[in-house]
Amino acid sequence: MTAIVIAGGGIGGLAAALSLRSRGHRVVVCERNDEFAELGAGIQLAPNGVHALDRLGLAAAVHRIAVPVEELRFMDGVSGDHVVSMPLGERYRSRFGNAYVVVHRGELYRLLLQACRDGDGIELRSSSQVVGYEHADRGVRVGLEDGRTLTADALVGADGLHSAVRAQLVGDGPPRNAGITVFRSIVPMERVPEDLRHRSVTWWAGPGRHFVHYPIVGGRYLNLAPSVENRPTETFAGVAVSATEVREEFAVLCDAAQRLLALGTEWKAWVLVDREPVDVWVDGRVALLGDAAHPMLHYAAQGACMALEDAVALGDLLNCSAEHFDVRLRRFNAARRERTTRVHRLARDSIGLWHARDESATARNKALAAMSATDLHDYVAWLHEARNFVAPDTAPQPVSSATATDRPSTVSGTGRSWTAPGAASPSTPADEVTYTLAGPLGPADGDHVDRTANSAPVEIHTLGGRLDPTDL
Repeated sequence: MTAIVIAGGGIGGLAAALSLRSRGHRVVVCERNDEFAELGAGIQLAPNGVHALDRLGLAAAVHRIAVPVEELRFMDGVSGDHVVSMPLGERYRSRFGNAYVVVHRGELYRLLLQACRDGDGIELRSSSQVVGYEHADRGVRVGLEDGRTLTADALVGADGLHSAVRAQLVGDGPPRNAGITVFRSIVPMERVPEDLRHRSVTWWAGPGRHFVHYPIVGGRYLNLAPSVENRPTETFAGVAVSATEVREEFAVLCDAAQRLLALGTEWKAWVLVDREPVDVWVDGRVALLGDAAHPMLHYAAQGACMALEDAVALGDLLNCSAEHFDVRLRRFNAARRERTTRVHRLARDSIGLWHARDESATARNKALAAMSATDLHDYVAWLHEARNFVAPDTAPQPVSSATATDRPSTVSGTGRSWTAPGAASPSTPADEVTYTLAGPLGPADGDHVDRTANSAPVEIHTLGGRLDPTDL
């Protein structure tokens, strides 16, 4: 039995632990905090994310806590007009194999945590922050903040946006400030007026801002999440703000949106950040996963889904003995790179969709209103219909785990002091990307980005006018 250390006990880390345990590996999850817990509010799960949870054996449990969404509603946030809705009923579920649901992040996390605690093979270690690694002849030595080291066959960096594993492996500095602040509050549904209750995800799009809301916790609460391009100079997370500040930022929105915003109390704010995609997030027997590998803005509502897909793909590829880990992790990187980069680009491009102004907003509304349910389903098909999270040309044949005895089978603490070595695999420089919001709603199929050193800048076409990344 091989042993794998996972840095980070968030949604992606716990999902990876379950996936790897199902392949016969022993897993140690190292969480930096004193306890395993997840903060946050609502989270959207498209069918691809639900399918990943099904692969982890959790789909039935998730459906017990999830709210199935009937439609995705796009509203003009200034006029209050309904522009278009994507129906998510039987036709959608039949095509994509699962419902589109919303859950409370904490409830989803508790399901993953309990699944890790049930049965053998996963050790959960709190107060154990991973700070670095070094390669060993028979595996990886993982350094912890308290000076201890752990020896294992592989290390998975699932330690999020500020990943210490990524800092060593990629070395690309701090995240990029997107210039957008998102505010969040949760309201008991009993306080929401009847005419504003919808079993849907609803967006109110306005100039330089938008407001999204949807029911969570079995429909007992409404999750409110308005965001605005207010160009904060410093990043922050979970900072308390006044209801007055939120109302002032979104005063341009229509009466219906204002009525919902007025319900919010105990608002908190986050500055949105992401990173440029990189080609390489694997170094020998060390790999990144989820936000540590490909952090993206939440505007595609796919961050958690991508982490869950990563976890399933990792388990599928590491269905082997440790001697094959180097090759299989490179295949994991290759299998996930193009898809996650495409979702990353979609998330950035969506800013122009939600935040268009004046003539661009009018053109956007006209284009969206002309789209049929089939058009809308076709548009998301590449994303929502995914079932095989490992590309066919990277999927290996299973290797019997009966030979998985030639590598360390336990994780050992040596008690030695730790000094993180220099970056072992520098990142591939990312070319400048020009985001052009013009032409038909995209992205087009097959728009693979060649990010080699000689690549030309890439233009991405969606709706409206030109968007300079420095203006985000």
